[in-house]
Amino acid sequence: MTSQPIFGKNLKIARKNANLTQQQVADKASLHVNYYARIERGEENPSYEVLEKIVKALKIKSSEVFPF
Repeated sequence: MTSQPIFGKNLKIARKNANLTQQQVADKASLHVNYYARIERGEENPSYEVLEKIVKALKIKSSEVFPF
């Protein structure tokens, strides 16, 4: 399995632990909700800048979601 689906799964877990919807995370990270949902499903390869926005929106450390 590539790291993309694992990363997306970890994002979903972190989002649910924060009691946030995909829409709320997308809004906090200034992303379109459909784009964020595709990241969670492992269908997108987001840039470092986007990853940084998502991690900040979730108020977590990047090490909590990266599969390496």
